Amino acid sequence: MAGNFWQSSHYQQWLMEKPDLLRERAEDLKVLTEEEYQKIMLFFTNFIQMVCQDPQQNQNKARMQVVATACVYFRRFYARRSLKDIDPFLLAPTCIILASKVEEHGMLSGTKIVNAVTAALKKWPYLTQDIQVRQSAMQEAEFFLLEILDCCLVVYHPYRPLVQMWSDLATFYKDSKEMEELKSSSWKICNDSLKTDVALLYPPHLIAVACLMIAAVWTNRDLKQWFTDFAVDYDKVFEIQQMIFNMYSLWKSFKESEELAPLIKKMPRPVENLPSVNGTQQQPPPQHQMNQMMPM
Repeated sequence: MAGNFWQSSHYQQWLMEKPDLLRERAEDLKVLTEEEYQKIMLFFTNFIQMVCQDPQQNQNKARMQVVATACVYFRRFYARRSLKDIDPFLLAPTCIILASKVEEHGMLSGTKIVNAVTAALKKWPYLTQDIQVRQSAMQEAEFFLLEILDCCLVVYHPYRPLVQMWSDLATFYKDSKEMEELKSSSWKICNDSLKTDVALLYPPHLIAVACLMIAAVWTNRDLKQWFTDFAVDYDKVFEIQQMIFNMYSLWKSFKESEELAPLIKKMPRPVENLPSVNGTQQQPPPQHQMNQMMPM
């Protein structure tokens, strides 16, 4: 995305320090451990991607930019609010709809999103709770999401700096086949970084560097000399790498068929009314649909 990241709301309002992020989550972490919280976030990132890739949407299938922006909106919301404020099963498709507008993907039909959510849930048959998403509830939730995001909707992703580094590498790395392997691996790792908190904590160019460095190791590419010319904070790059490694370790050990249903049951539940950031209490959607959606 064009523009100056350092003058953007992404940099000025939505890069947090780790202690601040943990403090914002304190209410949820009274109920969940940090590991349980991250497993829930991991699941919903996968859920968002599954909804966006629903084959029934055909030409309306969302591109990765929409998926990435939706995942960042999802994490930003819960960086400021508790899981009990809006059911994540409702917020996830709401983030997709908003992201599709911002990324100019074209209007995604609310009906098709609801159908995609229903289809995606079939991928997790062990979620036996009655989970339903209503289009009217998503419309209500979108207003609350916009309020919490403070209408800061432009998200700078690591993809652009990553592609720029590929271009620079082309003059350094002559083997086209090996270069394609490096590109594929680094792009995948960049996608997987959405399953962590790095988008809330670090600038996108540092995330891109971290993903490329991991990919270089995994594909046995010696790029040490090339990286020496980078004027970046490698301490932060290594922190990003460690968060990604921790996520892969957590993902590998996460036995969804056994753990997910109890986690969803343990997860904080929505309150009766939606709290407002300006101190006034918002009315719930028709028939309290946000609360009714919560699995019992």
